[in-house]
Amino acid sequence: MSSIKENLDKIRVELADTAIAAGRRPEEIILIAVSKKKPAADIIAAIEAGAEHFGENYIQEAVEKIDSIGKDRACWHFIGHLQSNKTKLAVQYFDYIQTVDSLKLAKAINKQAKAINKIQKIMIQINISHEESKSGVDAAQTLDLAEQISQMENISMQGLMCIPLFFDNPESARPYFKQLAQIKQKIMEKGFEKIGMKHLPHLSMGMSNDFKVAVQEGATMVRVGTSIFGARA
Repeated sequence: MSSIKENLDKIRVELADTAIAAGRRPEEIILIAVSKKKPAADIIAAIEAGAEHFGENYIQEAVEKIDSIGKDRACWHFIGHLQSNKTKLAVQYFDYIQTVDSLKLAKAINKQAKAINKIQKIMIQINISHEESKSGVDAAQTLDLAEQISQMENISMQGLMCIPLFFDNPESARPYFKQLAQIKQKIMEKGFEKIGMKHLPHLSMGMSNDFKVAVQEGATMVRVGTSIFGARA
C-alpha cells in the first residue's frame, strides 16, 4: 500500500508533466488534497509531505480536525454543500468557500465576514451537468449571481468551481471543463465591480480520475482525494 507521501509525489509529477505538455507552468496549478472522512493524522502526514491545501466537505468534521491540527498549518477550502446557518463557522475556519451557489448564501457569508472584519474568498459553484443530486447554480444564472456578489464588500470572488458527471473515460468530462472556462471568460469580460480580466484567477475543476483533462482545459485548482489518501470507508 502506497504511503501518502508516495501518492502525493506521484500526483505532483503527473500534474507537472500535464501542465508542461499543455504549455502551462506547473506552479499555476494548486493541488487540493481532499481530506473529508480522513483522520487528522492523515492530514498531518500530507502536510509533512509538503501538501499545503486541503478540501473538506462537512463543517463539524472539518472544525474538529482544523482545531486539532492548527488553522495556520494549511490553506483550508470548503468544498461541500454549505447551508446558510453554517456560514459563521465556514467563514471562521476556511480560507476559501468554493461552493457558493445562491444570493442568499453569499449574503450570509458577507454578513459573517463583516462581523469579524474578514474578506472571505469564495468561488461560485456551477451545476455544469444539470444533475438534480448536485448543488450549484445553473450556468445561465451565473452572470447575474456574479454581478450581485461582486458588489459585496466582504467577499472576494476568486473564480468558478464545478463537479461534472463521473465518467470512466476522463475525456468525456472535457466539454464540461471547457464550458466552465468559457463562463469565467464571459464574467471577466463583463467588467463587474472588483472583477476584471486580472481578478478572477481560479477554475476549480478536476478530481482523481480526470484532473489531467481539467489541467489541459485551464484548471488552476484540482481536488484530489482518493489518489492521495486512498478509498474512503
